[in-house]
Amino acid sequence: MSEDSEVDAEAKLEDLKAQHQALHDEIEKLEEHGGDPLNLTRMKKEKLQLKDQITVLEDSILPDIIA
Repeated sequence: MSEDSEVDAEAKLEDLKAQHQALHDEIEKLEEHGGDPLNLTRMKKEKLQLKDQITVLEDSILPDIIA
């Protein structure tokens, strides 16, 4: 991975993590106040998709270490 693409990937990773945390906080708030179950389900699904994207991006940035 070139240095520029690695910097771009790390910036994208930080953005995805921020989106994931914001969604997590919003879900918690809605759960505490009895939010719409359908909306909560949609948000949780979106949060899982973000987590998957984060994992893929982290795997592409960090090299595999063979032990």
